[in-house]
Order: sequence, then structure tokens, then C-alpha cells
Amino acid sequence: MIRLRMHRRASCSPNHTARRTRRWLAWCAVAAALIGSSGCGTVVSGTPTWPGEVLQKMLLTAADFPAGVQFDPIREDPGAPDGAGSPPSMLSKPPGCANALTDVIAKSAERGPGSAAKYGVSYDGARIQMTVLSWSLNLDELAATASRCQHFETFFDPQSEGIPITTTLLPSSDGTLIYRQTMDLAGRQSSVHMAFANVGRYAVFGVVFPTEDPAIPVKATLPQTFTDVVGRQVQRMRAA
Repeated sequence: MIRLRMHRRASCSPNHTARRTRRWLAWCAVAAALIGSSGCGTVVSGTPTWPGEVLQKMLLTAADFPAGVQFDPIREDPGAPDGAGSPPSMLSKPPGCANALTDVIAKSAERGPGSAAKYGVSYDGARIQMTVLSWSLNLDELAATASRCQHFETFFDPQSEGIPITTTLLPSSDGTLIYRQTMDLAGRQSSVHMAFANVGRYAVFGVVFPTEDPAIPVKATLPQTFTDVVGRQVQRMRAA
């Protein structure tokens, strides 16, 4: 059976089989703000009944994944500060590239009850977080920002050596923006993937970390497993 767990908030901590390395910490710092960015922006008054109830109907569920895949509905504390529990954004050259995509999302973001719905999906080799939004993303600005930050460096502190990161646009047949960001830390390369799409007045974005977990019997192949999840989530939203 699919293992189902409830999370109050997403965590950037590696699971019990992963070591907390500088490479992991660097990826966490780059991606943590993106994961939590749906909590930024203007306040939306009201209760989760609308549009939160609509968003819940748009989400993939545990039944949409193979037996053994870990599906985690994410329940965030609405009173917690944005980015609580996440590492701060890293310095970068050019400036602002470490959290550039986050900043684009935050410009038009809504917050409050019902503004976003999230879930996590874990395979052996992939930890995915998906966020469905009650508002649309500025895909043109996201694409322009990714192009500006195609090559940049991040720094743990002003005295540390720069960590090169390359942002690459991957092919998509339905207009979804899919990016691979590859980090080169002391000659060792690793990548995370991100995806952004609008579906009518709504939007979805996701991020995946290449996290091994032998306790999960289903193996992921990246980026295919991630793009499959994104594609199925977009289809579910279109059908809702």
C-alpha cells in the first residue's frame, strides 16, 4: 500500500538515509524559498472553503501513485512566518539569482486560507513537492529571470568560494516551464528540477530533489518521474 503521512510543514531536512552535506545545505538554501513562496504576498481574507475547497479537488492523491510510493499531504501552520525553519537565501553573483524565481512568484502571490494546496511525493531517488495555487504565475517573467540567471554562483558567506550553478530549460510539449539547475560543488555535480505551469486562472509549480531512500520500494528516474507527476497534476487541474 502507499504510505500516507501528514506534514504540518514541508521540511528541507534530508531523510534518515541522507547525510547533511554542504551540497544538500546549498540546494536547500537555493530551493527553500521557492518551496515556501506560496505564502508570500497580499493577504486574502475569508475561510478555506473558497477557493481552498476547489484546490483540494484539483490535487493528485495517494491513489494516483504506485503502491509503495510515499504520499505526504502538507498542512502548513497559517500563523508561521514565511520561510520558517528554512535556511536563509544564499549570496549570489549576479546578485539575486539564488532566489530569483522565488522573487518573481512573490510579486503577484496571494496568501491566506485557501490560496495554496501542497503535497509531497517520495520515491527512492526523488523527493517531490507540488504546490497548486489559486492564482496565475507570470511565466514570461519567470522565463526571463531564468535566462538572466542561466549561469551564476552562490556563496555560503562573503569569504567562501563560489559554487557554480547552471539553469537549463528542458523541452515541454504543453507550455510548462521545466528547468534543471545543476550545482558543481568541488567537482561533484548534482541537479534539482523545477516546473511552472498555468491552468486557466490557477497555477502549479513543483521541485524535486534527487534523494535516495532505499526504504521506498519504487525507484525514480529523473527527470522523467518528476515530469510525469507534473503532467498528471496539470491534467487533473484541467479536468477539475
